[in-house]
Amino acid sequence: MAAVSSPLGNGRKTSPARLLLLLAPALVIITVLFGGGLTLGFFQALGYLPGQGFDQIGLQHFTHVLRDPDFFNSLGISLYISITSTLIAAAVSVALSLALMRWAANNRAIHFILQIPLTAPHLVIGIAALFLLSPSGLFSRLFTQLGIVASSSQFPLLVNDKLSIGILFVYIWKEIPFITFMLLAVLKNVGSELDEVGATLNGSKTQRFKYITLPIISPSLGGACLIVFAFTFGAFEVPYLLGRTYPMALPVWAYKNYSDIDLLARPEGIAIGMILAAIITMTIIFSQLLLQFSRNRSYTL
Repeated sequence: MAAVSSPLGNGRKTSPARLLLLLAPALVIITVLFGGGLTLGFFQALGYLPGQGFDQIGLQHFTHVLRDPDFFNSLGISLYISITSTLIAAAVSVALSLALMRWAANNRAIHFILQIPLTAPHLVIGIAALFLLSPSGLFSRLFTQLGIVASSSQFPLLVNDKLSIGILFVYIWKEIPFITFMLLAVLKNVGSELDEVGATLNGSKTQRFKYITLPIISPSLGGACLIVFAFTFGAFEVPYLLGRTYPMALPVWAYKNYSDIDLLARPEGIAIGMILAAIITMTIIFSQLLLQFSRNRSYTL
């Protein structure tokens, strides 16, 4: 196997065996904690809970979950939230990254403002959205004082609503900077030469975006969108705070079953979690393949 460059940037080569040895402590911890928990959860989803009187392994809990109509209702809500927030965040990020490249590529103030959402945990933003958007929240009282609405009861329902507007607001606000910075990295690496060539050939802005810019950023955009989709699909705290009680998002339904006083519901909650983990794992693997393709393509440009 070929040696790889040292991460210290000193120009020396590091063999794969040495690199693996350096990463071994972290890999062992991750493998034991994550892999062990995943394995234990899988056996519990199969019904193996010897300390609680369940010692027969089978697929009955997975079968019961997949046959439950509530599973598909929750799956639909989770897919709606993930896909909608990802598409909106991606569209805004594409426009924002192009605008930054054109007018403020090196503006530190704008970059600092974009980094603020990345530092705030989703739980904190969810609580803030609850205080801002609820019928008794800050916006409701402000609009009432300004006479825009007669009372707080007439304020639009933005929390625990059918369209999950509060959840979408949190995810979109959080994920726009993440996608934008990934696109900016690609655009800065490629430069503006290809776009200038398109302009000299009398290509319009729309044509240059469609035939030059979009093919360049599409692998990174696709990979970033898949990462965002995987995270929002499996996230628990924001749908738990801002979502409806029925139908509830799939992670919230899994938690509800796991924490139920009925011990028979616990393996079903773990089974839902394993289904979530499988979907998220496949999504992340696909996103990494797209990002690797993007890096290989950028090297050839």
